[in-house]
Amino acid sequence: MRQYVLFLLIIAGLSLISCRDDFEFEPSGGGLEFSRDTVYLDTVFTNIGSSTYTLKVYNRSNRDISIPSVKLKRPDSKYRLMVDGMSGQSFENVELLAKDSMFIFIETTVDVAEANPDDFLYTDELQFFNTNGVQEVHLVTLIQDAIFLYPQRFDDGSYESIPLNPGEPDRIYGFYLDENDPNHGNELRWTNEKPYVIYGYAAVPPGKTLIVDPGARVHFHADSGLLVSSGATIAAGNANNPPTEAGQIVFEGDRLEPRFAETPGQWGTVWLRNGSTANTMSNIIIKNATVGLLVEGNDGTPETLKLRNMQVYNCSNVGILARNGHITATNLVVNKAGEASLGLTFGGIYNFTHCTIANYFNNFNQFPLVLNDYRETSSTIEVTDLNAQFINCIFFGLGNRGISLENKGIQASTPPVFGYQFQNCLIKFFDFSNEYASNPLYQFNGPNYPGSKRARNSSENRPQFRNPQNNDLRISEGSAAVNAGFDAGVPVDILGNPRNGAPDIGAYEFVSE
Repeated sequence: MRQYVLFLLIIAGLSLISCRDDFEFEPSGGGLEFSRDTVYLDTVFTNIGSSTYTLKVYNRSNRDISIPSVKLKRPDSKYRLMVDGMSGQSFENVELLAKDSMFIFIETTVDVAEANPDDFLYTDELQFFNTNGVQEVHLVTLIQDAIFLYPQRFDDGSYESIPLNPGEPDRIYGFYLDENDPNHGNELRWTNEKPYVIYGYAAVPPGKTLIVDPGARVHFHADSGLLVSSGATIAAGNANNPPTEAGQIVFEGDRLEPRFAETPGQWGTVWLRNGSTANTMSNIIIKNATVGLLVEGNDGTPETLKLRNMQVYNCSNVGILARNGHITATNLVVNKAGEASLGLTFGGIYNFTHCTIANYFNNFNQFPLVLNDYRETSSTIEVTDLNAQFINCIFFGLGNRGISLENKGIQASTPPVFGYQFQNCLIKFFDFSNEYASNPLYQFNGPNYPGSKRARNSSENRPQFRNPQNNDLRISEGSAAVNAGFDAGVPVDILGNPRNGAPDIGAYEFVSE
């Protein structure tokens, strides 16, 4: 009987609870608090959607409230909201429990013509009405005008594409740059007047040259890039002038928000096809690509590419990947790549002077330099000649080895040439178990490493980079690279600082602050 009475009491209690109105919302009288008073949606290109930003709204009171209206002030606002899982621009009777909070999600897509012509800002106010008035949170977006280059869409719904190799069926989403385009004029001259935004692969046609002026900004959408066809050429930057920040060319992704500033793999690559020769690139930063530069050679000759005052950062796979290329580089800096910062594969001819090749990508078993003489196909391993010279260069990173050398041609009946030399270089090479002590490729006291310094552990011959995780590879006082090079005919460093007397190893001269 006692259990029966207890059961009835529980049922009665539950009935009372279910009938009671727990949530009696009263109209908001104001006093809302916000995670910020201004939401900056950072910089976006005209007519390109922004990322989604959040605003947190707090009800600090002891009362459950209903906000009579939440809306954007401009009736034609280009901002979009999501409140309580509902999208729109105006919301009525938004409920918020006592001592609780809610998220509002904000994004925008706007044309530069709708921005303030004086500062290119597009603004609005997010209004929270209450019985005593209105509270406002400001919304601000900087709109950047740009030149958009992209494949055409045909009447049947298909898009323009380009062949990977002449006469073969494989094609890639992209388009050929046109020197007489009806909309953009000469697409083979990229100026510094407006940024360029590329969709798909922009291809330089055979027999043509793409000129990129100093100071140009080029932004690539996801899975997009630049392709220099066989017989075509790129001339980017001015190799005859000392490097300046104003004249620096930047190749990067098209997401301008700070959260994407150091994100690898946002776009494809700058791809120099086999047969593209006499390419020059000077005073350029390439960052956040899958492969920063992909260079295909033609039996190592003629010269494929000349690099000067280059920086390549934050590539998800490889910073610079060459396949039987012919590259000459001075004052080159590469850092943070998922596999290798500098991959010189399938032989080729390479001359690198005063280069800093680092790899502080947070990954397992990545290398600053990979150097080999082969490529694998589905049925065989092909080998070819390699001639590589590195003068006054640094090879350092998070892994134990700054260099990885592989000579598979030595197994051939007629071995190809495998020539390499590291002269006055600073090389990290930890070999705690003496695994490589007898390997002929790593005899650091031999003729292939004249004047070079080897870091055998973490306490000796350190480069003393200032902040390698943030791509600041300037050397500090006490670096093993200071005054350890020899005059190789490169009079200034990548920042334009003079090299006097015995130069420092790497792309940077030490300068006291």
